[in-house]
Amino acid sequence: MELSTMDIQMHDESKQGEAFSSVKTNTAYSKFFYIESYGCAMNFADSEVVASILEKSGYGSTSHLNQADLVLINTCSIREKAELTVRKRLTEFRKYKQQKPDLLVGVLGCMAERLKSKLLDEEKLVDLVVGPDAYRTLPDLIIEAGTGQKAVNVLLSRDETYADISPIRLDSNGISGFVSIMRGCNNMCSFCVVPFTRGRERSRDAFSIVAEAKDLFDKGFKEITLLGQNVDSYYWINPKTNMPFTFAQLLESVALISPLLRVRFSTSHPKDITDEVLYTMMKYHNICKYIHLPVQSGSSRVLQLMNRTYTREWYLAKVARIKDLMPDCSISSDIIAGFCTESEEDHQETLSIMQLAQFDYAYMYYYSERPGTLAEKRYEDDVPLEVKKRRLQEIVDVQWHLSNNSNKNEVGKVYEVLIEGNSKKSDQEWMGRTSQNKVVVFPKTTKENKKNLTKGDYVSILITDYTKGTLMGIIKS
Repeated sequence: MELSTMDIQMHDESKQGEAFSSVKTNTAYSKFFYIESYGCAMNFADSEVVASILEKSGYGSTSHLNQADLVLINTCSIREKAELTVRKRLTEFRKYKQQKPDLLVGVLGCMAERLKSKLLDEEKLVDLVVGPDAYRTLPDLIIEAGTGQKAVNVLLSRDETYADISPIRLDSNGISGFVSIMRGCNNMCSFCVVPFTRGRERSRDAFSIVAEAKDLFDKGFKEITLLGQNVDSYYWINPKTNMPFTFAQLLESVALISPLLRVRFSTSHPKDITDEVLYTMMKYHNICKYIHLPVQSGSSRVLQLMNRTYTREWYLAKVARIKDLMPDCSISSDIIAGFCTESEEDHQETLSIMQLAQFDYAYMYYYSERPGTLAEKRYEDDVPLEVKKRRLQEIVDVQWHLSNNSNKNEVGKVYEVLIEGNSKKSDQEWMGRTSQNKVVVFPKTTKENKKNLTKGDYVSILITDYTKGTLMGIIKS
């Protein structure tokens, strides 16, 4: 089997580096920006904030590089591979700059925050370096860069949430949208660079979140995903009551917008997801029965080194609790192979926890040491690369069987599917997702069923076949 990752919705590898343009068409712009995004869903949501800021400064979006006056690349630093991908892409922009000397090239996001002005020295092509908390200053930085000066702002903020900025939905299917509810992370997992690139946790005003979600629904969106590095630690004080507003309360408030609006969320830290959240998920049909619950390792010893603050047994108890309350809830995970000092016994414990938890999907990597992290400072990256790759392959193999069996068990069941658009292979088939975040493909019409369906419709689908990544079905009469 090919060494690879397995996709889940929040980490859609097919979207990495995709050029986005606004769903709005407006020919009144005299200047255009082009933006590519890499990494997690937060980066893609941030690109929509950037688009809004740029539009107010007179820039329209374009998906054509040769039309752009400003080229931006929104970056990820979580793995070395992600940064290498960005650097390779920057070299490909060089020819456009040669053809158009006034073209400005900017690096945004986590990589910009990690490397700061050093990036300008390493990548001579780059004119702007802008961290995730500095997007409001983009218009001024563009003006500065336009004079021939290199422009940098990587200051982290204790309170920036962009709550007052209405994101422009970039190249959206018009059905599913992201809503950021918080920024930053306080968890300090030893392998992770996010607390250093995105700063401390701060939660957004709940009223603005609900208003943004309602606005999306009013515009025809049928599904929103509440985003945060750790959504379950969402915490906001309601100034009207002076009482705390929890994630469970936020989840309920968004669900109450309409029973026709599906609500998802990501990501959850196992230590923070509460029974209150689980009971809220049970209460509302439109809150999707899907939780992304990163385990990272099955070894309690390694988990301690990772500073994950839970044990193997505690994690399995949390999974059991979810399944007890919601037997139909899908659970996906993140898994790292070959963390510092990981032994074969530790690795076997990871394989076994996967079997015990029965993950429906997983996002799997081998460990990549990131500069500035606690692991880089404290531990030796001592597992040889070939061992990391072999262990990762074994993890992928286990997950292949788990995902395959999970989908096999769906055959004969009927699911409510939200239609997102045409399938990738045929415009004669619809593609949509179940509440459990499983992709379903089915014929648009059959002899038995002539329903005139469209994007955004809900439809009952009888599952008839499967692969490890996709369910196939037919419209239930």
